[in-house]
Amino acid sequence: MTDATMLEQRQLVVGDVRSPVLVGGPDGADEAVVFVHGNPDAGSDWMPLLTQVATFARVIAPDMPGFGGAERRADQDYTVHGYAAHLGGILDRLGVRRAHLVAHDFGGPWALTWAADHPERVASVTLINTGVLTNYRWHRLARLWRLPILGELVQFAATRRVLRAVLAHDNPGLPSAWLDRITEHALPWGTKRAVLRLYRSTDTATIEALSGPLRELDLPALVVWGAADVYIPAEQARLQSNTFPRARIEMLPGVGHWAWLEQPEKVAQFVVPFLREQVGELDTTR
Repeated sequence: MTDATMLEQRQLVVGDVRSPVLVGGPDGADEAVVFVHGNPDAGSDWMPLLTQVATFARVIAPDMPGFGGAERRADQDYTVHGYAAHLGGILDRLGVRRAHLVAHDFGGPWALTWAADHPERVASVTLINTGVLTNYRWHRLARLWRLPILGELVQFAATRRVLRAVLAHDNPGLPSAWLDRITEHALPWGTKRAVLRLYRSTDTATIEALSGPLRELDLPALVVWGAADVYIPAEQARLQSNTFPRARIEMLPGVGHWAWLEQPEKVAQFVVPFLREQVGELDTTR
């Protein structure tokens, strides 16, 4: 690609699971900024940051299994370790030697599990309303999803109108277009099934246990948090310094769970300079 801001979508198969992956920046670079979405998002939801970061770094943003345009079969692995392995397979397929991880929501546990297993390949972390959660109590929807039968009933009742109303109630600052988009992400039954299996298979103690191995790496870290998040309390932002001692923590008062969609310019003011410092300037002569 001659224009570093241009993004293209590739279809990659890891194991037997196909995922669309947005890529941009210098195609041959073995160092990349890797954007990992959470529930119920897709890689393209990172576009407000992707286009800016692609001007100075290689960028990669996959749709993770069960979400977006990725396969949503019943026989896939929807555990945190399964997602971490899928992410690693994508990076291997794309020849990424070192990754600067940018994660949100469940993308945090997925990306950080991969990082703990591949310490020599992770260069920095940027956490947006996610991280290694300590003494975390599942939010109200997650508690319902984790219950057999009741979780299925909740998902069957989650129509477009209901989903949008719940999202709007929980995230009053989220623009209408993004409310519509996130609602559409959550509607397919394959995604609803993936959510049930993911939440039921996840032990918060296992996620908390990542803190020790990651703390030893002493990675450069940026934590950006919408302080009005109703799913992951703002107190978890401060606790990230237990895992990332050098973490810079930026709180956004009154902002909800999807901070970079609600306040894109503000979040970019933190994220883009941090990543530019970690990656360095793109050599545009190549």
